[in-house]
Amino acid sequence: MEKFLQAACRLGVPRLYLSYYSTPKQVGSSRISDGYIEKTTVTFYVHLVKDVNTGRRLPLSKINYSAVLGRWQGHKLGTVGRFEAGEKGDRAEVWIELVPLCGRLMRCGGCGREVNTVHDVTERWVRDLPILDADTRLLVHRRRVRCPDCGPQLEALPWLEPYARVTTRLADSVARLCNELPIRHVAAHYGLHWDTVKSIHKRWLGRTLDCIALPEVETIVMDEFALHKGRRYATVIMEPTRKQVLWVCRGRSREDIRPFFEALGEQGRKRLQAVATDMNGAYVQEVKAQCPHAKIVYDLFHVVAKYGKEVIRRVRVDEANRLDKKDKMRKVIRSANWLLLRKRENITSPKERITLKEILQCNRRLMTVYVLGEDFKHLWDYRYEGAARRFWKQCYHRAMSSRIEALKRFARRMKEPIEGILSHCHWPLHTSLLEGVNNKIKVIKRMAYGFRDDEYFFLRIRAAFPGNP
Repeated sequence: MEKFLQAACRLGVPRLYLSYYSTPKQVGSSRISDGYIEKTTVTFYVHLVKDVNTGRRLPLSKINYSAVLGRWQGHKLGTVGRFEAGEKGDRAEVWIELVPLCGRLMRCGGCGREVNTVHDVTERWVRDLPILDADTRLLVHRRRVRCPDCGPQLEALPWLEPYARVTTRLADSVARLCNELPIRHVAAHYGLHWDTVKSIHKRWLGRTLDCIALPEVETIVMDEFALHKGRRYATVIMEPTRKQVLWVCRGRSREDIRPFFEALGEQGRKRLQAVATDMNGAYVQEVKAQCPHAKIVYDLFHVVAKYGKEVIRRVRVDEANRLDKKDKMRKVIRSANWLLLRKRENITSPKERITLKEILQCNRRLMTVYVLGEDFKHLWDYRYEGAARRFWKQCYHRAMSSRIEALKRFARRMKEPIEGILSHCHWPLHTSLLEGVNNKIKVIKRMAYGFRDDEYFFLRIRAAFPGNP
């Protein structure tokens, strides 16, 4: 009973006194005396203190008691019953009948107009939050009002959505728990079906996620992540300052990301100043078509990864194939893929350091591409565009005079996108934030064992990254 008092105090009642009376049911002419009471009539008397000095107390009516503790506005308590585990199911249940209050104006669920005419009344079973150790089932006498404007409409109730089978507070509790646990665990906790829990959480996310002010965005970063196996991808767009996910869509083509720029509007597209992305041609072409004044900023991670794939790996394979199969250095070079791709400061093992030193001393071509790759990363350290451009010309001249075809081909390919690299001097943006987002997305997928509903999955991603205030 103390929990009822605490709940009532939280609802704003200054001070409550509660008395509890229990009358066991008579069976025939004999009284049940074996310690088990089949049914019990329970009466609660809640008294509100009116005068602390005199101690005078006024009892609340059953209607006011229902409004204070149950919060079932527009209804009063009818019959109440309890069933222990095994009688009606595997869990203990409390059944409560809610009867509509008469003589009060009702509100139309369509237009919100107050009406006083009832069209019909139907019974509906609704789940509510558990009471102590038992699940709660409400038998609600649901009214349809006769609205002059809308015709027959369900009565609008603040604690029950139209056609819902769970109360609003139970739905909120389920949705908040879904943010921390998989749907299967939440469904087992409340005794609800998996589809019911998922639909509750999906509606709650769509209702609670704030409407993003896209026209106010000045910089964005965009990247792709894998949805499923088989080269199926989705695109995520993020605001780097507030670290808020703005947009998630399926696919990575120009047509897939075009709705985002349409949602920006004409003023939003003019306001957009810089876009950080990888070297995805579809992203770059759509940004230039929608926002021709916006600067494209290429991220260090993706450019260096492209260099490692097209230059270092290619030269390593060619040099290993050039050596005789009996040569021991051939095996060392073939197995040194990740060693050559790693930064020198990240190699902490003495054995790996010795191996790298031997490879670079024995093979001049690998030494050239390795050293030039390390120097190429310093382009992102510059803050003055003129100095960065001079440094790039030096790197380009060294690559073209190296007589290494893979390196020369990479340098020629970088002549056009070099402006995106130099834009980093003015807009120091990078997609490392999105790499962290992608890791979090993988965790969300693992918790759910995958998603079949893309819309629900994308809502979960947005909810995981609401942004800093």
